Amino acid sequence: MSLADDIALAHRLAEAAGAAIRPYFRGEIGLEAKADASPVTLADRAAEEAMRRILTAEASRDGIEGEEFGIEREGASRRWVLDPIDGTVSFAAGRPIFGTLIALLQGGFPILGVIDQPIAGERWVGAAGRATTFNGAEVRTRPCRELAGAVLASTGPQYFDAHAAEHFMALAAKTAHKRMIWGGDCYNYGLVASGQIDLVCEAGLKLHDFAALVPVVEGAGGVMADWNGEPLHMGSDGDVIALGDPARLEDVVEALACGH
Repeated sequence: MSLADDIALAHRLAEAAGAAIRPYFRGEIGLEAKADASPVTLADRAAEEAMRRILTAEASRDGIEGEEFGIEREGASRRWVLDPIDGTVSFAAGRPIFGTLIALLQGGFPILGVIDQPIAGERWVGAAGRATTFNGAEVRTRPCRELAGAVLASTGPQYFDAHAAEHFMALAAKTAHKRMIWGGDCYNYGLVASGQIDLVCEAGLKLHDFAALVPVVEGAGGVMADWNGEPLHMGSDGDVIALGDPARLEDVVEALACGH
């Protein structure tokens, strides 16, 4: 398949996931707690099942890794990574800032990513060698002349353990911390790509949480990396930064290293 074919397939996956999710939004969602205490709903499962059906029919040689139903064809060189609802807490609360994440990995690195918000009808698409689009129009990150002026976002303080929290707060102290944003999950990364915020920092993410974000942010002119500034791939530890202006990467890594 060509990259154009892969992008078209990713759009179909997003459409199928959205069609499965929308009937549950602000309705009876069947909220449950998984073994790790994270929430899951009927919509999560229905959306992933819908995407898996399409991939099985149209990309039967590719691997699939989904948050809810695990890995198929683990040895495949190409792997689709699916998070049917990133931000299930927001979804359960009726807040339309969750998203469906769809990534394609080649050799362990993300080459295609989609962030889809099916309630607002907002979709970011990034692919290697192409400009990121938001609802079909190209978007760009914004410049950030100094870290002190950066607007920082993160999903929530409860996701940092004590050690990671110290490093995060060392970074936050060097940013425009009175404008800091809590909450948003994958939506924040779309806003980085669209030039609305400057920086996202999170800890302990899984592959399905970050794989789709990388092509979206980087295709808009930004950079994603781990807390050491290294590129993200399927073996990364999940401590993640997304930055609209790559010129500030060294500043961010240095600030994170200041935590004790």
